[in-house]
Amino acid sequence: MKIFTLQAEQRLPISLDEAWTFLSDPKNLKVITPDYMGFHIVSGGNRPMFAGQIIEYIVTPIAGIKTSWVTEITHVKEGEYFVDEQRFGPYSLWHHKHFLKEIEGGVLMEDVVHYKLPFGIIGKWVHPWLVEPKLNEIFDYRKRALETRFGTYKTL
Repeated sequence: MKIFTLQAEQRLPISLDEAWTFLSDPKNLKVITPDYMGFHIVSGGNRPMFAGQIIEYIVTPIAGIKTSWVTEITHVKEGEYFVDEQRFGPYSLWHHKHFLKEIEGGVLMEDVVHYKLPFGIIGKWVHPWLVEPKLNEIFDYRKRALETRFGTYKTL
């Protein structure tokens, strides 16, 4: 069994409150997801996140194949972090921690995703040439979308 880890950091020139307000609203996921993924919230995204919230999405990550994805927000500490876990969807395991920290001149966002692919050895085989590059592409898009919306962090 192989569990993969994706880590990403981004600094933004906004307040912790502004970052939390934006990131804790499930509707904003569409704003930071590539258009080609056809991201659509089916249910559960009509209020700011809370522990126990179930959100169902439709996404089209690869080759126009629509996929239903159900996540649960399992932990929330307002202004600091939240965790979403896949309940049903394309991964055997998806555990995504989102951390926010106030820094001089803005906020530091950190993501840590632990995930496992289905299909045993086939899943491990496609990871380096299909899944890992696709996840990196999605997180790179998110980084650019957030910089477009909030500006680029300048080191002080």
